[in-house]
Amino acid sequence: MRRAALALVLALAAVGASEAAACDQPAWLDSDFPGSMTEDLDTRGPVRRAWFADAVGRYGHGILGRTREPETLWVDADGNHGLCGHAVTLDAAHVFEDIAPRLADLDGDGVNEVIVVRTHVGQGAQLAVYRWTGSDLVLDAATPYIGQTHRWLAPLGAADLDGDGAMELAYVDRPHLAKILRVWRYAPGKLTEVAAVSGLSNHRIGEDHISGGIRDCGDGPEMITASGDWATLVATRLEGGALTARTLGRYAPDAMAAAMACR
Repeated sequence: MRRAALALVLALAAVGASEAAACDQPAWLDSDFPGSMTEDLDTRGPVRRAWFADAVGRYGHGILGRTREPETLWVDADGNHGLCGHAVTLDAAHVFEDIAPRLADLDGDGVNEVIVVRTHVGQGAQLAVYRWTGSDLVLDAATPYIGQTHRWLAPLGAADLDGDGAMELAYVDRPHLAKILRVWRYAPGKLTEVAAVSGLSNHRIGEDHISGGIRDCGDGPEMITASGDWATLVATRLEGGALTARTLGRYAPDAMAAAMACR
């Protein structure tokens, strides 16, 4: 009996040592998408990093210039095995059709939520928010699917866009077709659309990046995009429940970068 108990203890110790060894380097280094690792070192709470992994070919849209998309979202949070992280893997009907996760504390509790594009193979993309419970990563809220396969959306980011204390999420709905900027207000477990305006874009077919985003140059947040024909650079604000846009000048990649840097 003593020998059996000792053998069990040694076996468990070996498993623990193996797990510890597996965590000697960050898990995102083993990802199929190492460039997707997003890091927020300013936060003092958990969920400082998030990234994608596990490429699958079941969708085949290719809107980001690749033939395979990730099916797994990882977070590296305090208390969830450190460098090993914690993962959620989608079912066979979904992929993460995105460049990188976005981290933002949407509910003000000191813990980042994770914002991603989650795509259904038959119904197209949606914007999804995942929440860390302290032990698990769960789907907290999502916009409706666009409603048709091979239809996508390109996120701009998250911010309190109108200064009312609630966080909004923004994206361009079908940036190559409909070209509609949509803004959704977040509440725990729910996203509610509050405003939309057409004629804007932030992505071109096959690009491996999303252009523009949300900036604050000292007088409140603005969403920076191109016009729908990519001729001009546009700044859009949420004011009084409506979106108002102004032209910043001719579009060029360096002009977009300068605008995002408040130059």
